[in-house]
Amino acid sequence: MNETPDFFFTIQQPAFAEYKDRGSKFLAYAYPLTSKDQVKQYLSDLKKEHPKAVHHCFAYRLGMDKTDFRVSDDGEPSGTAGRPILGQIDSRQLINVLIIVVRYFGGTLLGVPGLINAYKSAAALVLQMVPVVQCPVALLYDLHFNYTAMNDIMMIIKQYNCSITYQDTQLFCYMKIGIPKSRLNEVLFKLNDLRSVEIKAL
Repeated sequence: MNETPDFFFTIQQPAFAEYKDRGSKFLAYAYPLTSKDQVKQYLSDLKKEHPKAVHHCFAYRLGMDKTDFRVSDDGEPSGTAGRPILGQIDSRQLINVLIIVVRYFGGTLLGVPGLINAYKSAAALVLQMVPVVQCPVALLYDLHFNYTAMNDIMMIIKQYNCSITYQDTQLFCYMKIGIPKSRLNEVLFKLNDLRSVEIKAL
């Protein structure tokens, strides 16, 4: 089994690019993705924005293990749209990314090689429009602690760039945090040093 890397690459903002071939227009949209539910929403928005377009093809890859992906040719010949789009996401080793390519037909049939090239080119173009960011892989932990330890815990979280995904702060506090994998041992050592803090891996 592969060791999980300390970092992954993704995009953090949407982008748009346009590719033309023999009258057909291919409008490519890239989105950062955190869940599959967003795919339906983005598709629905683009279908409203481009009701006269003939195809709304897409591909995404989600999650650290890279097994969660989907491709859609949306009526184009099988393998000519979704796969080439996914190929561009994978060639840049990106995850948590969705690309939708909206096609307006220009009257000339492009053929299978032409379609593959057009969808691949549109996806490549849109990924050139957006910076790729390197993000630390975070491991999730539950913390239970007394309110008096809050300042010390917040200092550790800031110092090691941990993320807080949930918190409930009363007299006895509960917090769910993401600890960068590369700093895990240091953070756990510091947290274990604090009295009255219970730590549990999720």
